[in-house]
Amino acid sequence: MQNEITRSTKLLSKNGTLYQEGWGRKPYFNYIRKQVKANKFRIKEWDYYAITNSEKGYTITATVSDLGYSTIVAIAYIDYKLKKYSQIDKVTLLPLSRIKLSANSVDDSFVSKSYPNIRASFIKKGNKRRLLFSSPKLVLPDNTVGLDVDLELTQEENMESMNIATSWKKNRKAFYLNEKINCMSVKGVVRRGYEKEIIDNKTTYGTLDWGRGRWTYNNTWYWSSLSTKIDNIPVGFNLGYGFSDRTPASENVIFYDNVIHKLDKVTFDIPEDFLKSDWKFKDNEKRLNLTFKPLVDRVGFFNYGIIKSDQHQVFGEFSGKLILDDKTIVILDKQLGFAEKVANKW
Repeated sequence: MQNEITRSTKLLSKNGTLYQEGWGRKPYFNYIRKQVKANKFRIKEWDYYAITNSEKGYTITATVSDLGYSTIVAIAYIDYKLKKYSQIDKVTLLPLSRIKLSANSVDDSFVSKSYPNIRASFIKKGNKRRLLFSSPKLVLPDNTVGLDVDLELTQEENMESMNIATSWKKNRKAFYLNEKINCMSVKGVVRRGYEKEIIDNKTTYGTLDWGRGRWTYNNTWYWSSLSTKIDNIPVGFNLGYGFSDRTPASENVIFYDNVIHKLDKVTFDIPEDFLKSDWKFKDNEKRLNLTFKPLVDRVGFFNYGIIKSDQHQVFGEFSGKLILDDKTIVILDKQLGFAEKVANKW
């Protein structure tokens, strides 16, 4: 049984454990950083955006994160047609919450970090999110130099999102709080070198991964996401597992026309030659059956002794079927999205 949270609730009890574990269609959990029973090195906070243009075949991602030991600001550009990616990031040690990421994803907020070769600002006002990020020296997959992005994402008032709060069996004071917002409409400007592209909402979709929590040291997770339109209806999914105790709830959902359709357990069948062979995605209720053709492996690896990360975020094409709560079948045919396997020690 999955525990659905249906009203606002405090996140943590006085002893630092989750007050209620489960999932919700809205961000009902009230996160207060100072209530977390952990030193600042153990608290993880991040905002991650992915913008996909299905017509021109690219995804742009931007991240601002405070991982306790370090701040990471990162920008990546994935070209599905060329099967290449470009990435730039800046890591600074010991931020200790000075980055000031928002306490929730609902209230108006502003976060900004700037360095000589990379900058990122995320601004939320009402149901709009303004993303400003750039890197003048980033060499894109087609050898164009420079990327400058100014986009506005809109979360429709009736749009549901995936929200989850779960803990770890071996330490109930360790917790994972997350919201995924898929299929946000996008407009604005993307500049690549001398080229200026106007984004007009028709073929470009935005996803937010908003996360806060206290984690255990050693974790491996699997995550997959897609945002698109089929017959002019927003369609997407969020699939994930591998860390924290998911007995109270999973984060597996289908998005269809701004409404969540809840799934139970999902597994990723990843072949050993994972860039040469198709991946398979299935659930235990036979409501999801997908084939993923990998095209681009965005690799991230660092090793600072006790802090290690081995990341493979793979971008490609999803084909197959999704079954909604009312048994409606949605067919995917080479829709662009990503799936990842990440192993972290931090």
